[in-house]
Amino acid sequence: MSATASTILSVVRFRPLRFLRAIVTLAAGLALSVAFAACSSSSASPETSPPVRIASQVVATVETDPVPHRGDAADDPAIWVNPTDPAKSTIIGTDKKGGLAVYDLAGKQIQYVADGPMNNVDLRRGFPLAGGKAAVVTALNRATDTIAIYRVDPQTRGLVDVAARRIELGISSYGSCMYRSPRSGKFYLFANSEKGEVEQWELFDDGRGKVDARRVRSFDVGTQTEGCVADDRLASFFIAEERRGIWVYDAEPGGGTSRTKVDSTDGLGHLRADVEGLTIAYGPNGTGYLFASSQGDSTYAVYRRGGAHEYLGSFQIVDGGEIDGTQHTDGIDVTSVGLGSAFPRGVLVLHDGRNDSGNQNFKLVPLESILQS
Repeated sequence: MSATASTILSVVRFRPLRFLRAIVTLAAGLALSVAFAACSSSSASPETSPPVRIASQVVATVETDPVPHRGDAADDPAIWVNPTDPAKSTIIGTDKKGGLAVYDLAGKQIQYVADGPMNNVDLRRGFPLAGGKAAVVTALNRATDTIAIYRVDPQTRGLVDVAARRIELGISSYGSCMYRSPRSGKFYLFANSEKGEVEQWELFDDGRGKVDARRVRSFDVGTQTEGCVADDRLASFFIAEERRGIWVYDAEPGGGTSRTKVDSTDGLGHLRADVEGLTIAYGPNGTGYLFASSQGDSTYAVYRRGGAHEYLGSFQIVDGGEIDGTQHTDGIDVTSVGLGSAFPRGVLVLHDGRNDSGNQNFKLVPLESILQS
């Protein structure tokens, strides 16, 4: 007989009142243990992603048409996931000498918006606009230091200008990315300069079906910046200080200037300057991956999303068939959403700084060829 059973039997025989108290105490303890176990099993850390191996070399399966302008023109892509037919999703790419190009998943250009030297395009779905919900696209016009704002027309898959006015930054424009707060639901744009200055702008419907913005925060990273990405679920803002490494800040407007280093170019880290594009692949139950373009050695580093941002490995995009590899990559974007038979588990899109077949373009790589189980 166990000690607990013996104690209870003793109480039953000689102290009925204490027996009742013992039963209540034992039941409460068991309930607390069960509740604790349930809580522990349901609050998985973002660091508990399934085991994954990062392939060392992969090939692109699709490349886009080259951008219209020669030289260092293409730069940064964004992926619009078609909510009704993912196979008809699009890639929006910057031509920093002329505008924005929209491509289908076969790489064919379906629209070109010649609105000036645009760079660092990003988008967010679900933006409240004109009584409905829209996918809003932002980019920076480097000639005017203004914020360009569009919505995606789901019928044509093209871009429609919805900027409420000429929205001028307080800094010289260089890089940008968008953020949707998991706390307030508000939408924001982060803009940065070559000097490392950062401005955070809140985006909102002006009441006439256009998108306006107001600056809500400013801070300084230190030296030249461009690539950035925000985690809409963990409220984190990642920015690449090109010659030094990757930092993560609180993405909320009141987040202050406290930051944590993710990785560095100092020989102790896994990056080689310049550090350029950043993007996040979301996974189930808070998992996922952060990707970074290590331009100095034309590789791409992968980190675990959340927690301590554990480094998992790096890979290259090499020549494969008729599609060349990538070099000196600036911007990148990724989605883990299946996009039809061509990209059933998602796609990584990368700028190619030295396209073999003409002007610069963008390469598309199936995500499962990089993240191997």
